[in-house]
Amino acid sequence: MDTHRTISFRIPAKKVDSLDELASEMDRDRSYLLNEAVEYYLELNRYQLGLIEKGIAAAKAGDFLEHSKVRKMIGKMGRAK
Repeated sequence: MDTHRTISFRIPAKKVDSLDELASEMDRDRSYLLNEAVEYYLELNRYQLGLIEKGIAAAKAGDFLEHSKVRKMIGKMGRAK
């Protein structure tokens, strides 16, 4: 069973107005949009922390790219534009 808890926090009035406008346009309520925003925030930050942890583990294991390979990758990225 999914339980819900009420929380409160301060937010600038203009953001509340924008949130309410968006909720109205989407035919949703404010709580729905806030729940979606929090879920997206949590997923994104979990993902980023996972990448950071993976990078730290690779660094601790000495798993690095050679400088010349990094320069080559960066060069390709610049030409891809």
